[in-house]
Amino acid sequence: MAWGDEWASLRKDGVHDPRGPAVKILQEPEVALSKLTPDTAGNMVRWVQSLEKGEINPRANLRPDTKIRLYESDVLLNLKGGMPIVRFPHRQHTLWLDCTNCHDHLFKAEAGATKFSMLKILEGEQCGVCHGAVSFPLTECFRCHSVARPGDGKPRPSLPIAIPAGAVPPK
Repeated sequence: MAWGDEWASLRKDGVHDPRGPAVKILQEPEVALSKLTPDTAGNMVRWVQSLEKGEINPRANLRPDTKIRLYESDVLLNLKGGMPIVRFPHRQHTLWLDCTNCHDHLFKAEAGATKFSMLKILEGEQCGVCHGAVSFPLTECFRCHSVARPGDGKPRPSLPIAIPAGAVPPK
């Protein structure tokens, strides 16, 4: 797909100095990202699917002696809230990051020891350190809040779903 209209050039992205040497060396987002599995939100890439399809092969560690740990278990969060339950997929995260990237400074490794807060997440803490910055944006509520509560009788959208910013999620 030619999605070049979706990505600002390095000279116009508001991050890179258009007069600096980086814009001459770095690959333009249109070239780098258009070959990856497309998304409808954020930076327009489904990173985990791109990884699983072999479209990208990120470096797992900087030091050759680092032991890579892949953790397969999912964790259910927000068990008592009003929104659908959050399913946190450890596997998808540990394909990219070692456990020490998050534990124990963002989240305690002990089940139930971290008090999650959407306010903190929206302020760029906890999950918000990555989501909204390098991962899909926080406007994609049902990508995390994906497990229906037992007996609520409300159909939930199937995943993955993209909800435009400002849209009201389906009931």
